[in-house]
Amino acid sequence: MEVVNRLLNYKDLNIVQNTDWFNFSLDSVLLANFALQNKSYKNIMDFCTGNAPVPLILSRKVNCNITGVEIQKEVFELAVQSIELNNLEDRVKILNMDVKNLSEVFETDTFDLITCNPPYFKVVESSNLNDNEIKTNARHETLIDLKDILSVCKKLLKNNASLVMVHRTERVTEILTKMKEYNLEPKRIRFIYPKMGENSNLVLIEARKNGKIGAKVLPPLYCHNK
Repeated sequence: MEVVNRLLNYKDLNIVQNTDWFNFSLDSVLLANFALQNKSYKNIMDFCTGNAPVPLILSRKVNCNITGVEIQKEVFELAVQSIELNNLEDRVKILNMDVKNLSEVFETDTFDLITCNPPYFKVVESSNLNDNEIKTNARHETLIDLKDILSVCKKLLKNNASLVMVHRTERVTEILTKMKEYNLEPKRIRFIYPKMGENSNLVLIEARKNGKIGAKVLPPLYCHNK
């Protein structure tokens, strides 16, 4: 069922959702707020944009061109509705295409920032895949995986521009290793904890294309108090 909800903490932003599929999560809010280090961006792209929570939040923080990319047509249509509902068509564009094909459309060294809230889980024999295909594709690496994302980022980012990603903490060593393989140097890392005293379940990472070696681990972020 389609519903219109207020975007978390933004009185003037609304988002179109389908409760049978998935709702935007705290992950996207954390990603959008972690991403911006300055306001001099001209072109930002959001991979795996879903119903566009990240572009919506970014539109309130920086005045530039923002492009969201969503492969699933049904979810893409929600994103388009969300952009139109907030009268952002002049600044935010949503593409219904495969991230892996973006380098065929955009020139290399085009974007100042790429954000990504990707599918978190690998597909293995023991994977508990959802019967709902849209949910499965959003959560599992059925249509795209980590190396696909990093490969496209390497091509589309300007030199010293950033990829900012939110992911599962359990995959952090794999992510950092693969980033370096694609000349994306980790620069900022922040671990997210559900509550104090519990293990981290999410991590925010900024990596710069051809950046200098040297990463900062920022203070932990606790999502809930007792």
